[in-house]
Amino acid sequence: MNHARADSGALPAELARLAADPRVQVRRAGLPRKDARSVVYWMQRAQRIEGNPALEAAIEAANLLDLPVVVYFSVISNYPNANLRHYHFMAQGLRDAAEDAAERGVGFVVRRPPDNRLEAFLEEVQAALLIGDENPCREPERWRKALAARLRLPFWTVDADVVAPSRIFGRSFVLLHHFRPRLHAELSRYLVTPPEIAPLHPWKPRKPIAGFSLAGDITEGFTKLDRSIRPVDAFTGGAHAARKRLKEFVRHGLKDYGEARNHPEVDGTSRLSPYLHFGNIGPLSVAQAAQDAVRRGWAAQPAADRFLEQLIAWRELSVLFVRHEPNYDNWECAAPWARTSLVEHAGDPRPHRYSFLQLERAETADDLWNAAQRQMVDTGWMHNYMRMYWAKKILEWAPEPATAFDWAVTLNDRYELDGRDPNGYAGIAWAIVGRHDRPWFNRPVFGLVRSMTGASISRKFDAATYIRRYAGRSGA
Repeated sequence: MNHARADSGALPAELARLAADPRVQVRRAGLPRKDARSVVYWMQRAQRIEGNPALEAAIEAANLLDLPVVVYFSVISNYPNANLRHYHFMAQGLRDAAEDAAERGVGFVVRRPPDNRLEAFLEEVQAALLIGDENPCREPERWRKALAARLRLPFWTVDADVVAPSRIFGRSFVLLHHFRPRLHAELSRYLVTPPEIAPLHPWKPRKPIAGFSLAGDITEGFTKLDRSIRPVDAFTGGAHAARKRLKEFVRHGLKDYGEARNHPEVDGTSRLSPYLHFGNIGPLSVAQAAQDAVRRGWAAQPAADRFLEQLIAWRELSVLFVRHEPNYDNWECAAPWARTSLVEHAGDPRPHRYSFLQLERAETADDLWNAAQRQMVDTGWMHNYMRMYWAKKILEWAPEPATAFDWAVTLNDRYELDGRDPNGYAGIAWAIVGRHDRPWFNRPVFGLVRSMTGASISRKFDAATYIRRYAGRSGA
């Protein structure tokens, strides 16, 4: 096997320009391999072909090197906290990606254990360089660092799932209004449609390249995979379904978003979060569709602004939180004022105490909370407004705050299609330990952390209709 190292020296000017893009992180420097036959895009988080800055960077680099591009996706059997529900949704998306890659003229190869070693694939296709996408969560970032240390050719990653590259901010922010001015100062630079680059050299390998047929079950033989969490029919994975959902939302739902978004009994939100989590669609594409809806008269600017605040400002604040907070998924990430206050109230009597299993089965005395839990278990998604209430009641009912945080993360990651995601971790941290929030009124159990009651939020929407909608017994 040829282990030729990337040559030392300066990159050609055009490649150097591409590597210097704020979206690009050069994890292993060096010149592309001389005897190369391809550029490889290692797809992981950004599971799409259209509107994918990582793929666009790979195509641009390949054109400069007079090479074709091949997308490589490795299905692993032990992705952290993933279960059959998540793998099923992912498999649907991979089928769309394979179809779109063929239309684009780039290769698309999926492999499974034991034949999915990335370094072996790079040698097989004689890669000039490797380009990947980024994921700020702990384990995926560790994989990228470990790979960069082992590789013998250049390795770049591209921040493909945020509008403004996270690296330009350099830190996290305590509150959204601290982050908002910095973000808005950058948006005019990044909230633009980049040109789609045509590959100059279609992928035509000299010999057949083995890959897993996506007509099969990508989880076959995964003996340790949790199959008890079943797939749902409320969402279909993939870029095609994501684009259809986006089109329906901007044409018919965006105009009422400002009001409807806080009414869980109606489908007033975009419901794009599963697709954003799996990278089936990018936030830039969503934002541009919302802006286009305003230009077409389908929605007013204030409605689009409210939506973009959630899509870009809150979502990218969450990414920065996970990128810069090592304890993003546990109690140790608490805001200092919240930690002090919650500890002071840790011994307060709880109005109810429930076990984790009772919560999982939606067996509480709170019909509204039970409905939210059932929505998540049965559909793979929970209305955004209910997520706040759901997490805060777990804080109220758990033995102490650290356990509440752990229980919320476990349930979120197990059942939500958009679980295991910066948005989810930041939302739980906001609800339970005061991150990205301010001190509120001092109350039992919550201390200075903002509380929510079923009575107060039920006055803001038709809670009875929401409860009836999810009154059936869940499969937990």
